[in-house]
Amino acid sequence: MAENLEVASELEQVRGEIEKPGKNQPPKDIIGFNKKMNIAMNILLAFLAIICVFPFLYIIVISFSSEASLAANGFQLIPKEWSTEAYEYLWNMKGQLLQSYGVTIIVTVVGTVCSVAMIALYSYAISRPQFKYRRQFTFIAFFTMLFSGGMVPAYIVMTQFLHLRNSIWALILPLAMNAFYIMIMRTFFLRSIPEPILEAARIEGAGELRIFLQMVIPLSLPGLATIALFSTLGYWNDWFQASLYIDKPSLVPLQSLLMKIENNLEFMRQNSEIAYTAGAFQSIPQDGAKMAMVVISTLPIAVTYPFFQKYFISGLTIGGVKE
Repeated sequence: MAENLEVASELEQVRGEIEKPGKNQPPKDIIGFNKKMNIAMNILLAFLAIICVFPFLYIIVISFSSEASLAANGFQLIPKEWSTEAYEYLWNMKGQLLQSYGVTIIVTVVGTVCSVAMIALYSYAISRPQFKYRRQFTFIAFFTMLFSGGMVPAYIVMTQFLHLRNSIWALILPLAMNAFYIMIMRTFFLRSIPEPILEAARIEGAGELRIFLQMVIPLSLPGLATIALFSTLGYWNDWFQASLYIDKPSLVPLQSLLMKIENNLEFMRQNSEIAYTAGAFQSIPQDGAKMAMVVISTLPIAVTYPFFQKYFISGLTIGGVKE
């Protein structure tokens, strides 16, 4: 054992001497850019980052613009008149908004946990050579990426067989399994979990469940975080399942509620004579309210994304190549 450690330390020293730059050579970063190229790439990436962030900042500015300013001057980066009337309009329905927020948070958290657990178990099983039917189950998952039963059979299964209409599980189960995520995690397990480590655990008497929980899961945090982020975005932005299976106002998620509010605003815009007669159209900040709804629905994800970014990048690059 001591001899092996000495050999390993000597190899590290030799590797360090080989990788050490020469005295007359300019220092380079990890990917080999010199100083000028590195500055140019930083400027380019900063410009691209501004392009990506600018639309969201523009939406925030519009949401704080008065409706009169938008009607007179259009969308401006610096509005003539600042106002919070769009958020005040949404605050008047705060009871339903807060309730829909709660439903969306519960669906997102529970759905993400269920989705990650199911995908991880399925993909780990088909990634191990000891599983006799791994090819058959891989084909079943891959087949669903090409063909599906359609919306009508899915609706019949959810309502007639599972009786999940007007149930919160109708918002969770349809998005719990995703064949594309299964393929990503399968590749991640194949490339990141060495089989000799698992064989050593089996020789020591550990069962498959214990190996999965105590060895595979800690080594797979980047991949699991990537799948968790994908699933979180899917559940948070989903409104279609609620339009199919939910009629109770107490179970309407945030995105579905915002879609209804936007449809009502669009209806009043198209029927402006009726709205003006009722006196309601003049007091509603239409464009500002739409932008405020975008901010309300997007801001939580934008705030939480930086915490997953490092796991997201490493997990996606490791499991992104199909094998």
